[in-house]
Amino acid sequence: MFDVLVYLYENYWRPDACPDHAQLSRKLSAVGFESDEIQEALHWLDGLALRTGELSAQDPTLPPPLAQSAVGVRVFLKEEQELLGDESIGFISFLEAAGVLTPPLREMVIDRATAVGSGPLSLDDLKIIVLMVFWSLGEEPDALILDELFVAPEDRLIH
Repeated sequence: MFDVLVYLYENYWRPDACPDHAQLSRKLSAVGFESDEIQEALHWLDGLALRTGELSAQDPTLPPPLAQSAVGVRVFLKEEQELLGDESIGFISFLEAAGVLTPPLREMVIDRATAVGSGPLSLDDLKIIVLMVFWSLGEEPDALILDELFVAPEDRLIH
């Protein structure tokens, strides 16, 4: 499924640039993706679109539901800890501390990670989920965060 998501991220600027599911399925199949992998990715994307719609439908003049203060801490359920794993939870915390993930975006990432259903989720897979959350909103993280999401630590040049 994650290979399909990466392909969509690389080939479609925004979700609204994607064709409808039937046409997209044919295109992905023609590229070489397996049918079950395509269907799993499309189902996952439907859930992402639903969450994105919920986020954008919130009235900006009202506080978000279950708003978190700047000094609040997200406590992960045991099931979330098992699914995400320590490395992924640490990365989510890093993105929050860096100001990249707001609490609503963090919850979208966690929701989409739990929708995968098997754990512990690898850090690389979590990074794809983070990219897809930004993609669904039509946003692109800044260059330093993109570097963190794409470049393996051992391949970074230190000046």
